[in-house]
Amino acid sequence: MSTQVSEEVREALHEGRPVVALESTIIAHGLPRPRNLAVALELEELVRAGGAVPATIAVVDGTARVGLDRAALTRIAEDPAVRKLGHRDLAPALATGVTGATTVSATAWLADAAGLRVFATGGLGGVHREWTDTQDESADLRLLARVGTTVVCAGVKSILDVPATLQRLETLGVTVVGYGTEHFPGFYLASSGEVVDWTLRTPEAVAEVIRAQDRLGGPRAALIVANPVPVAEQLDPALHDRVLAGGLAAAKEKGITGQAVTPFLLEYLTVHTEGASLEANLAAVRGNVRLAARIAGAYGAGTAAGTEAGRDSVPAPGAEPSHGSGSAPGAGGR
Repeated sequence: MSTQVSEEVREALHEGRPVVALESTIIAHGLPRPRNLAVALELEELVRAGGAVPATIAVVDGTARVGLDRAALTRIAEDPAVRKLGHRDLAPALATGVTGATTVSATAWLADAAGLRVFATGGLGGVHREWTDTQDESADLRLLARVGTTVVCAGVKSILDVPATLQRLETLGVTVVGYGTEHFPGFYLASSGEVVDWTLRTPEAVAEVIRAQDRLGGPRAALIVANPVPVAEQLDPALHDRVLAGGLAAAKEKGITGQAVTPFLLEYLTVHTEGASLEANLAAVRGNVRLAARIAGAYGAGTAAGTEAGRDSVPAPGAEPSHGSGSAPGAGGR
């Protein structure tokens, strides 16, 4: 694969310093210009402030780039010809020399290939509503069952079928933990109402789970750390429900189906909440980036220090089964 790892990221990996992968689709396709470039730079600075090295990922002129310089970041933000690339699109993109922003699936794949263990994003894709009729499911889910990356996110987009998505992740063997919460976040909302099986409360606890995955070996799969947007910064739940219902009705009336549904609903939410959904989205992303930097630092510190004698038998600090399930540590679904 034609992949270029930036000198800064390469040196950090060689020296065992923490690195956080960042996707580029939010820059090219998720935010209005020129604010998108300002946000891209802000997110990288948040990673640095957390003691880690940012590695924004994209494809530039047919080369997969892990870590972008200012010129490449500016191009991804400003060039309207930048394509949106899932992991299935990477081979043709590299072969034909195009420039594209990477989605969750493509970013996770390239991050994993480069040896990056922690990736921060906004929300995951998932199972779409009315799946039984459309068979529409995000490529994120299957890809996350194949890579050993820890993904810090605010859950899945609330326009999706959240219970079905969680069931699908369980079937695929992808571990989901709530960070400081017993409920799976709802992207714009602090809670989707769905309960998670495991709750972790510190970056060190998450790092211990990553190291436990390392020791277990076996089938690879991502660890999803579901980090809710702060309640004070979430989209008003009543407004969210009302506007989403209107958007779903409008999509049905206009005959919008398949891949066109998600961008239509996201735009509908932005317009009909007067930008409040966009601000909640950004609040979630900022929180995820900050947490990812802390997790990467905790994982790197523990790995560098080595494993203390007898440590394997000690439960991960801060880890607990949620909602009083009574299951023993390590007995959750994986």
